[in-house]
Amino acid sequence: MNLLFANDRPGEYPQSWYAATATPPAPFPAMQGETRADVCVIGGGYTGLSAALHLAQAGADVVLLEAHRVGFGASGRNGGQVGSGQRLEQDRLERMMGDADATALWHLAEDAKKLVADLIRDHAIACDYRPGVVHADWRAGDVRLSHAYAEKLLREYQYDLIETLSRDEIRRIIGSDAYQGGYVDWGAGHLHPLEFAFGLARAATGAGARIHEASHVHHIRPGAQPVVQTGKGRVICDQVILAANGYLGGLERSVAARVMPINNFIIATEPLGARAATVLARDVAVADSKFVINYFRLTPDKRLLFGGGESYGYRFPADIDAKVRKPMLEVFPQLADIRTDYAWGGTLAITMKRLPHIARPAGNILSASGYSGHGVALATMAGQIMAAALAGDTHRFDLMARLPTPPFPGGPALRAPLLALAMGWFSVRDRLGF
Repeated sequence: MNLLFANDRPGEYPQSWYAATATPPAPFPAMQGETRADVCVIGGGYTGLSAALHLAQAGADVVLLEAHRVGFGASGRNGGQVGSGQRLEQDRLERMMGDADATALWHLAEDAKKLVADLIRDHAIACDYRPGVVHADWRAGDVRLSHAYAEKLLREYQYDLIETLSRDEIRRIIGSDAYQGGYVDWGAGHLHPLEFAFGLARAATGAGARIHEASHVHHIRPGAQPVVQTGKGRVICDQVILAANGYLGGLERSVAARVMPINNFIIATEPLGARAATVLARDVAVADSKFVINYFRLTPDKRLLFGGGESYGYRFPADIDAKVRKPMLEVFPQLADIRTDYAWGGTLAITMKRLPHIARPAGNILSASGYSGHGVALATMAGQIMAAALAGDTHRFDLMARLPTPPFPGGPALRAPLLALAMGWFSVRDRLGF
């Protein structure tokens, strides 16, 4: 079974609040026949669209192939949080990579947030960007650690945009007894993820990139001039960028061994009206410290978008609303009477170390994926990084390629069950307050 078609109708966006409120570009034509390009980009999410935009701006002839519609996958379904840093904290990166690379990775992530802001400004992308992401600590013991981390970022990285929160202070922002403290990162933010993807697509085509939707790539013939084959056409090119993330399938097995697709789910409530201020008193997004993270924010029309729960098979659960309402009501039991208007799932990709997998499977094939839930800014930056690498500037590509991304144990048959067992254990730890 192919994840591209396991849970969605071909060429149709999910019935999400994002799809209901976004303005898509006109459909792009399917790939037909044979064409020639300097670069073929596979995947129409943030990574692929950013790569196509930056390559086209540099004068390259670019073809982007998307199996469904641009922004169809995780890029158009996620929580919309533009986070700081990498997925792992800086102290862990320092131990893993050494101080020099860890510092470079911090600055790269800061550049990634700036890139998102610059793209929104330069291309007038109406994606409702707002500053502020709260890190909410589920356990009392986590508060000391998160406050110490904020102090470390200030002391060693001169990052002064974090406001630490006590138990009382966080409860003045989040109307819940679930959280013991945390901090607000005012240098992070949140946006409408599908509108951001649509804006990147418009910018890429405006720069000269050729986008083809409904163009499922089922084979790549490597060589000096790779051939990228779809159902009804093919692209002969000099270089290939793999930007399919959780939907890569078997196109490149060396990447697939290190990048595992998982499913995550979001609901959008009915508009809360005056009750919205009792849920979130400030216009911020929230991500908590549970291993299986809860994340949430309010929409401009005062709905609660709440994400939570994961699955590791191909199929989404039959009742997504029930799966997500359970963790939502753990945080906000006062919303038990509130109706759910939208419930959707999406497929992202994780790595063993929760760090992006940036690689060169062949001399003229580059790949970026496995953002592990931290991809809005980093995936956009990865596209720019790969565009620069194809033009000969590889220093940021080489930095990201040094991130350790070992293969999952057990091979394709066992890695999902093994991960499900591990995630089940961490879920028990969350419930018991360890």
